[in-house]
Amino acid sequence: MKGDRVEIVVDAGGETRTYEVTATRAGRRVDVGVNRGVVTVSEVTRGGSVARTARFMASRVLALVEHPAPRGALPDDLPVQRTPVQSSRAKGSAPQVVEPALFDTRRQAAG
Repeated sequence: MKGDRVEIVVDAGGETRTYEVTATRAGRRVDVGVNRGVVTVSEVTRGGSVARTARFMASRVLALVEHPAPRGALPDDLPVQRTPVQSSRAKGSAPQVVEPALFDTRRQAAG
């Protein structure tokens, strides 16, 4: 998501250097991977293609911190939506009201 960022602190021979990779556009995300002693941090588009990549030797990485973008808080009381569902067996009968949280496909198939 836009705003997600990863901060990488690397040992640079007596001093530390800090790098950041940020998801700069909407729909992009930041992926972190470790393979064969190399830490790879990539900004990836919705389609899965890599926009940019940073690579570091794993033995030199001191810290890798992921900072998610601030997300909007959801309200505590979300309204339950009742959706009329027409059963495939009883065509022409009155619609059946099903609670989304209580819907179980095994019960419907058995009933």
